[in-house]
Amino acid sequence: MEQIYSNNLKKIIKSRKEIENSFKVKIQDKKDFLLIEGNPVDEIRCLDFIQAVDLGFSIPAALNLREEGFIFRVIRIKDIAKRKNLSQVRGRVIGKNRKVMDNLEFLTNTSISLHNNLIGAIGLEEDVKKLEKALINLIAGSKHSGIYGFLEKEKSKEREGF
Repeated sequence: MEQIYSNNLKKIIKSRKEIENSFKVKIQDKKDFLLIEGNPVDEIRCLDFIQAVDLGFSIPAALNLREEGFIFRVIRIKDIAKRKNLSQVRGRVIGKNRKVMDNLEFLTNTSISLHNNLIGAIGLEEDVKKLEKALINLIAGSKHSGIYGFLEKEKSKEREGF
């Protein structure tokens, strides 16, 4: 049994039946936290789901975590950035009209959400690892064009089947 606090309790409780059926767990609402019961693997996957929703992912996007091979990763901008001006770093990750995030999602076949100084990623493990590497380089100060070039090269290798 896992106990978890969530900022989006209403959103999760509203979709409780769908979540319970998807992750094969039982969710109980205890005022300001949730109790999750099920086998340990399903509980952990449901915890990842709840963390993803808290980070800003929609319920349908976060439900991808029920699929085999899909993982959820969180990258803390503060841990990587050398600059003190984190809003500028977040701006580099988001881009104008969310263009950088959209490009990263397209090139890596992942879903990305940014909340405060946390970046969440949902996708297949190998895709999330590529995205993680690209985001670390981007946050550290690499040029956008270099990041896109790296991801496009990785995507073409993937298409060729190595």
